[in-house]
Amino acid sequence: MASTRTSRLARTLAYTGGAAVLGGGVLYAVYRPRNIPGLEAAQVPPPYNAGVFKAPNFPGVKNRDEQIADLKKSAAANRKGIVDSLTTKQHADNISPEDDEYDLLVIGGGATGAGIALDAATRGLKVAMVERDDFSSGTSSKSTKLVHGGVRYLEKAVKELDYNQYALVKEALRERRYFLDTAPHLSSWLPIMIPIDKWWKAPYFWAGTKCYDFLAGAENIESSYFMTKSKALEAFPMLRRDRLVGALVYYDGAHNDSRMNVSLAMTAALYGATCVNHVEVTSLLKGEDGRLCGAKVKDKVEEKDGKTAKEFVIRAKGIINATGPFCDAIRKMDDNDVQDIVAPSSGVHIILPGYFAPQNMGLIDPATSDGRVIFFLPWQGNTIAGTTDAPTAIKQNPVAGEEEIEWILKECKNYLSPDISVRRGDVLAAWSGIRPLVRDPKKAKTEGLVRNHLIDTSSSGLVTISGGKWTTYRQMAEEAVDDSIKEFKLQTKPVTDAPRVSGTDVQDKGAKLDGSCSTHAVRLVGAHGYSKTLFINLIQHYGLETEVAKHLCVNYGDRAWTVAALCSPTETRYPVRGTRISTLYPFVDGEIRYAVRHEYAQTAMDVLARRTRLAFLNAQAALEALPLVIDTMGEELNWNAARRENEWKDGISFLGSMGLPKNKLKLSRKDVEEGKVGKYEDEEYGLYARHDKPGEVLESDSKFKSGENPTIERDAEANQ
Repeated sequence: MASTRTSRLARTLAYTGGAAVLGGGVLYAVYRPRNIPGLEAAQVPPPYNAGVFKAPNFPGVKNRDEQIADLKKSAAANRKGIVDSLTTKQHADNISPEDDEYDLLVIGGGATGAGIALDAATRGLKVAMVERDDFSSGTSSKSTKLVHGGVRYLEKAVKELDYNQYALVKEALRERRYFLDTAPHLSSWLPIMIPIDKWWKAPYFWAGTKCYDFLAGAENIESSYFMTKSKALEAFPMLRRDRLVGALVYYDGAHNDSRMNVSLAMTAALYGATCVNHVEVTSLLKGEDGRLCGAKVKDKVEEKDGKTAKEFVIRAKGIINATGPFCDAIRKMDDNDVQDIVAPSSGVHIILPGYFAPQNMGLIDPATSDGRVIFFLPWQGNTIAGTTDAPTAIKQNPVAGEEEIEWILKECKNYLSPDISVRRGDVLAAWSGIRPLVRDPKKAKTEGLVRNHLIDTSSSGLVTISGGKWTTYRQMAEEAVDDSIKEFKLQTKPVTDAPRVSGTDVQDKGAKLDGSCSTHAVRLVGAHGYSKTLFINLIQHYGLETEVAKHLCVNYGDRAWTVAALCSPTETRYPVRGTRISTLYPFVDGEIRYAVRHEYAQTAMDVLARRTRLAFLNAQAALEALPLVIDTMGEELNWNAARRENEWKDGISFLGSMGLPKNKLKLSRKDVEEGKVGKYEDEEYGLYARHDKPGEVLESDSKFKSGENPTIERDAEANQ
């Protein structure tokens, strides 16, 4: 009897102890201390010595003319002779040393191309990257701004028992962490809510988000969690109440895509890569053995200046085609009969005012009316909604169609409160990005599109990489460089004279730079001195507005010191520096000068669309800022009157692809400077204006005599 009682007591204690250990393990897993990117102290502290400010000594990149000169140095004739892809004989006028030949020439300056340039440069290879337009001018600037594994891909992987989908999610979750570690100023964690309209869906989404957390493993930061209806409405008060029973919240990353792209290119340039925008490849060159050995290019900036752009040769041991949806055009330069691999798909996004979503939480609707997924996310002070997915033609600046815009607005209305009216006039900007979905040319057409990226090498040695997504750009670049090293028999080497990217002797932890791939640990320009409190130091030293200082820190990192120094004095008590280029947003004049001097900006749209993001945030505000940007860049680059006029025309044309109302496309510079951007015809108020047409005021509210009310327009009935 005594032994039985002892046995029961032992079992009870064992069960209790086991439950305590299990519960403690779960609690530790959920609440354990985590190293969240961006929250740690700056790797390099603010530039103060004993309380005295000392300007940071950041390394500079070669200017654009020097980079082009380096490209031209490579143009020595190959010993085997050079023949272009159209069999035209090429002759080099000047013979340069063999060392001037590049190991790799990368065509395309988007996320993948810039990533390849950085990867190759940090392996000790001599690499050049050329871009026809601007860095990130295509799909890489028109993403959903998420750094994510893809919850919908995980759902498909489970439902269809598809290992490829699972592997895609696993890879993206790993890359997500690298992304946030190497550029904490440009990327951050974002909680995303999944509204639940029926109780039985709660366990389904809970299991899905927990599986997403589990797959991330050690790379995960915050765990997903359930919110009651009241908590969901407290966090996201714009939600529709009658269909809400609760919500699941999971975490993904968000980033500033084009600034990330530019930072990749600038970091690659610091590591010795030759990175030049607005240089177009006109043909590929082959040796007598039929292998590619270079390309003919021209500088499009010369054309913009009214000059004749002379073609010149870039010589390289290998060529990588990383032109996204345009990769088939480059492939046809190599072989005109080659089969197309790109199936272009249009992804439309719209920008709404920031008051439609909280600034610290996004939303995903996993089941729209036609089965597609739509995101509703805070971004740069506004709200981004999208995306669509439809076949499209390949264009350099595609336009978002009204049908797609209306579909997104309709879907937004489905989960927002009926009290909130989402109108066409609330759309501040709208754009279409082309996804380069790809088909493996070595497989039958019936096998469909590949879900991930594709690397294809032609018989003449053209390495083409396409597909994939922003989150996995680094992995794509690594694989492209690995394949190129094998294909072209290149020799990597340690980088013994690594640049002081931080402006100090501090080096990147974990970046071996021994000839192997180190981009998972190479921090980008601006990352080393960034911290969440850096903006305070900027305010105290330069007298910037708080909103402006915060903006500069999260878009430039420690280079915000340089941007602030380039801001003009305001001649007012406060702010001391920084003239806004738009009263609605924190972009300032110093950013224009920094873009020209340190980031190779060559056109007004390089600044308005890709260095700042004003064209993506508000097309009409970008139009209002266009004169100031043209004048400031004109002073920096010595533009004549003809070039400034061309910049105006090109800017208007581009803003048309960003959702600028058609009637605004006819405005002259004088019209804009006279404030006519905000004037609307009667029938346009419901279409393009954010506010209703001015109407009558209540008689009891009027404090002014007839015709003297300054709060409404003079032609309103109340002023008659």
